[in-house]
Amino acid sequence: MKSNYKILGDYIREVKNRNSDLNAKDLLGINVNKYFMPSVANVVGTDLANYKIVQKNQFACNRMHVGRDYRIPISFSIQEEPFMVSPAYDVFEIKDTKILLPEYLMMWFSRSEFDRNAWYYTDADVRGGLAWKAFTDMQLPIPHIDKQKEIVAEYNTIQNRIALNQQLIQKLEETAQAIYREWFVEFEFPHVTSSGVEMPYKSSGGEMVWCEELGKEIPMGWEVISVKDFCKDMKSGGTPSRDNISYWNKKDIPWLKTGEVCNRVLISSEEYISFEGCKNSSAKKLPINSVLIAMYGEGKTKGQAGYLRFEATTNQACCAMICNNEYESTFLYYFLRINQLEIANLANGGAQPNLSKDLIENIRIIKPQKEHLIRHNFVKFINYSEILERENQKLAELKELLLSRLATVE
Repeated sequence: MKSNYKILGDYIREVKNRNSDLNAKDLLGINVNKYFMPSVANVVGTDLANYKIVQKNQFACNRMHVGRDYRIPISFSIQEEPFMVSPAYDVFEIKDTKILLPEYLMMWFSRSEFDRNAWYYTDADVRGGLAWKAFTDMQLPIPHIDKQKEIVAEYNTIQNRIALNQQLIQKLEETAQAIYREWFVEFEFPHVTSSGVEMPYKSSGGEMVWCEELGKEIPMGWEVISVKDFCKDMKSGGTPSRDNISYWNKKDIPWLKTGEVCNRVLISSEEYISFEGCKNSSAKKLPINSVLIAMYGEGKTKGQAGYLRFEATTNQACCAMICNNEYESTFLYYFLRINQLEIANLANGGAQPNLSKDLIENIRIIKPQKEHLIRHNFVKFINYSEILERENQKLAELKELLLSRLATVE
């Protein structure tokens, strides 16, 4: 090995503190993206005193499924308060943080090359476990502590910018939804009264008419129609055969799964299909400004929406709605976001109820007059979110480049 590569086991020690006094209340797991998350395990009637404790700056990992998942779930705690993890997890800490920084070690664990190396050393079990000795025998470069601090600082600068952008995207989403409710639910959109003063429409005496279908008054000139009638076209997707490798692994056409349609502006896909794969399946190429909704999926996926900012195809679990212009598209997107829970509850059939294209087509939506669709200008929220998403995409690429360079650090 290279002169600055060291054996991991020489720098870490296992910690086996149990929750014997039951002081720790939170039970966390680790996802494949190497973050602690609330555990979904049913612990009713379980003796929590046997669970392991994780303190600040300590690591926890799950070595049981590395061969199956091709990744080793591992993370380190920055929380002030201790928490519990499964007794099957390993908890460990760095022996001397003046020689090896926890943040630097976590960067090494975050590398895709580390996961591939861990997978290589898994056993023959169907799940592909990784022995503790095999884990501790893995090697990594450990430069001088000052160099580690420099690398960690650079990495954190990128991470912090990504986090800030995510906060800005969330604030944009909250602002747009608040405006949508004010304008199109409460009908208090800006309105110039007969006296020439701009006031909220409904509370300033704007003309309203009774809508039998909604059971309430709506502004004069507005109507309630189906989503199908609101849209220019609606399409569902398809999945080319995985058995034909010529349909995949090419950069021809982006292909989205429901898990990627997660209430956000979409700028890229994880997978691509070939032109041949698209032609020989029910996948359809969708234009920019298409609005997507997940018809089924695990967890909270069902009913989530996405706003497409690039041409792409989807799998059959997505329904795409194509409008006449971006004003209609953004209006429809925020309608779906505001009403996501109600729409998801419309799902029916099977052990895991799903939405269907027919069901989505028949959802009723209020249609404002054209001037109000244009005036709301939700387009600016989508455009700004896209800018932030693309910046985060570039930052993520920069972060991966920094991680890849750890192998050659001196």
